Amino acid sequence: MTLMTFNLRYNTPNDGDNIWTNRRDGAAQLIQEHAPLVVGTQEGYHVMLTDLQERLEAYSWIGQGRMGGLENEHCAIFYRHAELVVVDQGQFWLSETPQEPATKSWDSNLPRICTWARFACREGRGEFFVYNTHLDHIGQQAREYGAMMIWDLLNRHRSEFNLPAIVMGDLNSRPDENPIRFLRGEIEAAGRKTWLKDAYTALSGPIGYTAHEFKGLVDGEPIDYIFVTPEVDVLETVVERRMIAGRYPSDHYPVISKIQLNEER
Repeated sequence: MTLMTFNLRYNTPNDGDNIWTNRRDGAAQLIQEHAPLVVGTQEGYHVMLTDLQERLEAYSWIGQGRMGGLENEHCAIFYRHAELVVVDQGQFWLSETPQEPATKSWDSNLPRICTWARFACREGRGEFFVYNTHLDHIGQQAREYGAMMIWDLLNRHRSEFNLPAIVMGDLNSRPDENPIRFLRGEIEAAGRKTWLKDAYTALSGPIGYTAHEFKGLVDGEPIDYIFVTPEVDVLETVVERRMIAGRYPSDHYPVISKIQLNEER
């Protein structure tokens, strides 16, 4: 199956010619061309997500805004509804009161969320979990605690269901920073030790920037990631840097991984 994480860049007049209405067709085209089974989006406001769904008839999506309901940024999960069924879903805030909408803690500049889903394949090929998030762009402590909170839920789901899992999103962290090193299992955090695999291990050559400010930047380090549990094979990962009709669909490049879910765990 193919996965994609894609920060859409919220719609702001400050972007001039790069406002969302000039980019939505290109964003939808990129998704259609790669045809991922699951797409985790960040910075999508409700009107942007409905714009995408109008152009992506094969997809449905789940998630709510970080202020609750339809307000503000969603970490939506799009999925191909002919192939997947949502068995369960949820959302929590990366704060000390995770079930209270719009909350933030530690040094977080904005409320941050994680949307998750348990999917079943309609063809009877098993089930898996997806967790999609956007960590804070200012607070280092908030990023570290946010990564731990996502891991804690994944680990609980793992203990209960023993299913493969995927974590994706804009983590606002470089590969050598603690949230990424923690998720890769290189360091412990508050007694926690993970065993996730970084999908970039299947990328050939340097990773480069994934956030490019609409400038097409390449040389640098990523902040967008896909992680998988150990039994998932990552066959290929690419950073999609194409322009569509002379324009970048976002100020982030989507990251796409082809994976294989293995039955034996």
